[in-house]
Amino acid sequence: MNSADDYTANTFILAWDMYGLESCVNATQVDREKVWNTLANKEDSKESIASILHFITMRARLNSHRHYEVYAIDVDESIDEDSIRASFENDPQSMAELIRSRGRKIHSDCINKDGRVKIT
Repeated sequence: MNSADDYTANTFILAWDMYGLESCVNATQVDREKVWNTLANKEDSKESIASILHFITMRARLNSHRHYEVYAIDVDESIDEDSIRASFENDPQSMAELIRSRGRKIHSDCINKDGRVKIT
C-alpha cells in the first residue's frame, strides 16, 4: 500500500513557449475515459496520451524558434485545468519555474545559459 505522500490525483501535460501556456492536458482523465470506454465497449473518440504527446512534441520541434517546453506534473485533486491556466495567465514566469522545479521534463528548447527562456 502506498503512503499518502505517494498519492497523486492527476497528472497534467503542460506545454508552453515564450508567449505563454499553449497546452494543458489532464492525462489522468484522458486515460480514465479510455479505460471506461474500452470496458463499456464504446467507441472512443479521444486520442491516447501517447498520440497527444507526439503531437505536442512534434509542434515544439517544428517551431523551435518559439522555445517550447513540455513537462508532466503530478498535482493534487484540488488543482484543475482552469486553475493551472489562470495561474499561467497571472504569473507565467513563476508558474514555468514552479513546473520546471517539480515536474518531469519531456522536451525543452531553452536557449540561455541557465536553461530558461523568459515568458512574455
